[in-house]
Amino acid sequence: MRISAKGRYGLAAMAHLALNYSGGSPITIISISEKMGISKIYLEQVFALLKRGGLVLSLKGSQGGYQLSRAPKDITAYDILASIETSMMEPADKTVADTQPKLENALQELVFDRLDDAIRASLAEVNLEDILLEIEKNSSPDQLMYFI
Repeated sequence: MRISAKGRYGLAAMAHLALNYSGGSPITIISISEKMGISKIYLEQVFALLKRGGLVLSLKGSQGGYQLSRAPKDITAYDILASIETSMMEPADKTVADTQPKLENALQELVFDRLDDAIRASLAEVNLEDILLEIEKNSSPDQLMYFI
C-alpha cells in the first residue's frame, strides 16, 4: 500500500491542528501552508476531503479557519487516511472474478481481506494524541528555548 502525498499532507495538517487543539482557535489554511511549506491550493483539496469525512470543522469569517471536530485522542490515522485516500481499500477490477471465481474468492479470503484487516487495525491503533506524544518524545533538548 502506498500513501499518496495528499494522505501524508493530511496526516501532517491534522497533527498541526492537534498541536493547537487546546487553544480552541481555528487555524487558517494559509498558516498551515506557510508553516509546512505545502501549497495552499493543495491543502484546500485535502481539507475539503477531511471536512467531508467529518474530521474538521470550518469556521467562516475574519477569525475563521479549521478545527478538529473531536479531541486528538478520538481521531485515528485510519480515520484521516480513509477520508483522503479514495482507493485505500478499493476492490480490484472484477476480470479475474468473471473468469476464475473460485480463485478470486480464495485470494479475497486468504490474502486481500486479511491484508485490509491488518492495515485497518494498525492504522486504527494510532491516534493524533499518539503522534503528538511521539513528537514531544523525539524533541531534542537543543530545540528547547531557555529564558533568563
